[in-house]
Amino acid sequence: MQTLDIDQLRTFIAVVETLSFTQAADKVARTQSAVSMQMKKLEETVGKKLFRRQGRGIEISAEGYRLEGYARDIVERSVEALAAFDDSALRGSVYLGTADDYAERFLPTILAGFSRSNPLVEVSVVCENTFGLTNRIRAGELDMAIVTHNEAKLHSELVRVEPLLWVTSARHSVHNNDPLPVALGSPQCIWRKAAMEALDDVGRPFRMLYTSYSATVVGAAVTAGLAVSVQPESALRPGMRVLTERDGFPTLPECQIGFLRGSREKTDVTEALASHIKASLEAITAPEYSLDSLTVDVDTIARPVRSSPRLRPGHMLHNW
Repeated sequence: MQTLDIDQLRTFIAVVETLSFTQAADKVARTQSAVSMQMKKLEETVGKKLFRRQGRGIEISAEGYRLEGYARDIVERSVEALAAFDDSALRGSVYLGTADDYAERFLPTILAGFSRSNPLVEVSVVCENTFGLTNRIRAGELDMAIVTHNEAKLHSELVRVEPLLWVTSARHSVHNNDPLPVALGSPQCIWRKAAMEALDDVGRPFRMLYTSYSATVVGAAVTAGLAVSVQPESALRPGMRVLTERDGFPTLPECQIGFLRGSREKTDVTEALASHIKASLEAITAPEYSLDSLTVDVDTIARPVRSSPRLRPGHMLHNW
């Protein structure tokens, strides 16, 4: 009976993620010819074509996608099994909080990367607004949290800066309404304060249509065409359009993302996650855009890429 080779599966996953034998070779530190040979042997083992040529590139076949789930499970279980017998492997638990404004974009990259390196560590995550997370930190309920940095209070370490942008629905024109309907965060939210002050400064009448502690609720109001809101660049979603001064919307202060440490005892586990989070937040870029079609490259959302052009006036993020 034939068995699957873990090294081949690890290379296969790299090919699936990059859609390129050349880039996959870089990821697994092999030559392109070695990667091609591995994939040929893997196809012989499963008895199915896993790839199809697409122009100068490749695409994954239906059989390839069927294998992907098994491949990831096998590789992850292999890493976990080896770690179980490694006396130096980190073990334990850590309690992480994150503002829900950032959870959708940042957590997949942060947790996936940390889990691959530390499969025996249990990470418990709480998603809440910055006000609530700060209270949890003070109460000793969390080891650390990713929050919106408040420069006035300086309660967190500044780890990332992004543009804060006005957003409306790509399919509606609610941003032309007078008074302007807005959907913003809780009264403690510094983005809410910045948005209201900016509108007051330019004399733009507005009415508070939705207030919510949940970034998901605010985002839903925007994409449904009910209200205008503000979002950091990395939190933009398909179905949103960025508004600029050309649309009559003033420039907002930058979004500052902070890292907050709790008073709980520091351990090797908490220090490892803290270092990983800071490195990940520095590496993650905003969604990459095609300047011709103005559509989101879904594969690049919330994972590092080499470069990412900044938004230009009128850019839209279309629904997937």
